[in-house]
Amino acid sequence: MTIVLEVKGLTKQFADKVVVHPLEFTLKSNTSTALIGPNGAGKTTTLSMLTGLLKPTAGAIQIAKGDIGFLPQYPQFYPWLSALEFTEMAAKLSGLPTKTAKLEAQKTLEFVGLGDVLHKKIATFSGGMKQRLGISQAIVHKPKLLLLDEPVSALDPIGRREVMNVLKDLQQETTILYSTHILNDAEEMTDQLLFLRDGQLVEQGTLSEVRQRFDEPNYIVEFYSAKEAQLFASHFIGEVRGCSVYITIQDERPNMNELFECLNNNSFQVRKVERQTASLEEIFMKVVDRA
Repeated sequence: MTIVLEVKGLTKQFADKVVVHPLEFTLKSNTSTALIGPNGAGKTTTLSMLTGLLKPTAGAIQIAKGDIGFLPQYPQFYPWLSALEFTEMAAKLSGLPTKTAKLEAQKTLEFVGLGDVLHKKIATFSGGMKQRLGISQAIVHKPKLLLLDEPVSALDPIGRREVMNVLKDLQQETTILYSTHILNDAEEMTDQLLFLRDGQLVEQGTLSEVRQRFDEPNYIVEFYSAKEAQLFASHFIGEVRGCSVYITIQDERPNMNELFECLNNNSFQVRKVERQTASLEEIFMKVVDRA
């Protein structure tokens, strides 16, 4: 895979306040990267520098040859235009010839799921439809790099699902960098994670790499009675919650064989045994606490 974006020492300072400390990361072709952080972490400022809307105080941004697509956190639309008119206008502004612009606008609207409402006025669109339209204007010119600022934060669960499905399909054709504080979405669709806190990149890597560094996997052993849960907890150090015992794995101990041997030898009546790993939200809290 080729490198589409390389960032070195990217910094932004307003007066005496440094809002983005020197950032260093790379994005490879046809990958999806989540820029994660709470509100005020510097996500929007970082994306604004990458798009050229904001001049960096220091650092270098190197983008491979090809156009950029951008969807801001709060996209603005002309409600009197139709979806086709708006996307065609965006295509022309991106440099596509008139005939090509209309054809590509139609294709793109079909791709994002708005093919049935090409000629409807934007004023009639739901939040999810508007967000898909925003993605349409960002990709109509087939950019090599797509930057999205909180693309699903203002949507209801149905709208979020619609937009996430579109982004999954887009991943096959372009490189995506999107900011989010909705960690379930990042866990579902990402090749790389960039954790921002107070303008600093405090952790980065693939989900599996970050999980290896911060995860403390647990066994959950569920019994039919709280009494058996208490008895079982006397064999392993664990937290009893009702009829369940939560056991943290440390240095690969205990392993599954040890658990089942204990269960069999003591004739416990078990409802289920489950191994759980930490969610991305739990990992993020550990990253933030460490930082």
